[in-house]
Parts: sequence; structure tokens; C-alpha cells
Amino acid sequence: MDRRELLHVFRDRLSESMARTSLTQAALARQVGIDRSTLAQFLSADNKRLPRADTLSALARCQQVSVDWLLGLSQEGALGAGLLSPPIEIAAGGHAPSDPRLDRWYREAVGYKVRYVPTRLPDLLKTEELIRYEYRHQQPALHRSPIAAASQRLEIQRRPESDLEVCSPRQELESFARGEGIWRDLDPAHRRHQLSHMIALVEELYPTFRWFLFDGLRYYAAAMTIFGPRRAALYVGDMYLVLNGTEHIRALAGRFDELIRVAVVQPPDVVKWLSRLLAELEPRRRATKQTGARDGGN
Repeated sequence: MDRRELLHVFRDRLSESMARTSLTQAALARQVGIDRSTLAQFLSADNKRLPRADTLSALARCQQVSVDWLLGLSQEGALGAGLLSPPIEIAAGGHAPSDPRLDRWYREAVGYKVRYVPTRLPDLLKTEELIRYEYRHQQPALHRSPIAAASQRLEIQRRPESDLEVCSPRQELESFARGEGIWRDLDPAHRRHQLSHMIALVEELYPTFRWFLFDGLRYYAAAMTIFGPRRAALYVGDMYLVLNGTEHIRALAGRFDELIRVAVVQPPDVVKWLSRLLAELEPRRRATKQTGARDGGN
């Protein structure tokens, strides 16, 4: 965890514990033996320093939590289960078109580095045509839900404080461009539009959005999102396996770092690589038109 994340976690957890105990800043400052203005500075988003060791210890003691918990080094402390999340949770409902928990987790992670291995294509880069294709077996009214979710995540990513890294197998994109597997019924024009849409957004969002492509023949990664130091969610079909334990989150972050190290396409080159995929579709389109013209002439 870098210093910015450490300060962010400390501020969030101190605020959370104060809310749980209903302590005002004045009351807590009095108990700890510091000025109210000093405590207010610790809680400020502009704060650049941690309390001294004795002050940090006093804050933890008054709030009945561990110093490690305040600093995000542990998910365990002296508080009851009402404040601390269990290390592992099973969250059902992952099959829903749009999950409000994901939206909340993304909002809570603003300011942290979020790491994401998508199931297929990154949600925030999808066109409406692609989303409608993916949810074509759902009721038409439900299409608006994932479209709205994708739009909301794109708006979050456009915030200057957002920081998102994505890792995908390059073969997934190649299969999409060629209309293979689950994409074979998707109109080629929609596939071309989707590639153009991704090119434009990747170019716009870089460098706060960084997309790494690895070789899926050599490496595998389950669909997951790591929301900074707060939690990680593994997508397992109809549910999420939510990991709140610090060691679990670090282990998955370490796996993500490995995927970055072995990536065959780096973020600055993704636009060029996607453009080549798009260019490969143009000769096929022209050939199809020419074949259709000849058939029509016959």
C-alpha cells in the first residue's frame, strides 16, 4: 500500500469508527488529548501526514480498534462484527443485469487503484448494441439496467482521481473481432462499431485507464475486481466470492501484478493493436460486398 492509499484508509476507518460510536470530533479530540483542529486535519482529504505513534495509539484505544485496523494492515480488531466485515463472503445475485453492490463498491474505491479482469470485455467500454446482444434473452426493459451501469462506471472513470488497471487475454478480443464463439451472431457492423468505440475511449481515458493484454494460451485469470485495499470480488457465475481479508486482497493483487509483467500488449500500444483488429475487418467487409454484388448480378 503506498502512502496515498495508507492515508486514505486511515481517514476512512477513523471516520467509520467515529460514526459507529457516535462520537463528535470535539469529544474524541478531548478523549485523546489533542486539539479539535488537529483531529479535523487528520480527517481532511487534504491531509498529508499520519498522527504520531502515541496519538495513533490513543485514537485506536478510544475507538476500541487496533492500530493495524486503523491503518488498513488488518481486517480484524477489537470491534464487534457489526463494524468489521467477515474475511470471506458469498454474495448471491451475480447473474443480475446490474448489481447495486458493484456500483457501491466502485464508488467506495474512488481514489484507490482498482484492478479488473473482465469476464469478456470491460463493461465501461461496451456499446449499447453489445449490451443488448449480451442480454438479448432478458426482457427488453432490463436492457436499460446494464446500459446505465456501464455509463455510470464510465463517468466514474472520467474523474481525475480514478485509477483503473485492466488485464485481459488478447485472444478474447481477437475472437470478438472475428465473430467467433459466442460472438458469431453479433452483426459485423456492431463488432466494427464496438472496436471503434473502444479505441476512442482507451485513447481518451489513458493513463488513468490502463489496459494490459496477456497471452491466454499461456496464462489464465478468473474474472475479478480488486477495489484498492478495501475488498476483492471474484465473479463465479451467479454469485460473487467477496474477499475482505487483507492477506487475500494482497494475494490477488500479487496475481494481478504477475499478469501485468507477462502482458504482450502494454497500455500505450493497445489503441494501435485494436486498430489493427479493426483494419482486418475491412477487407472482409469489402469481399462480402463484392461477393453479394456478383451473386446479385447472376
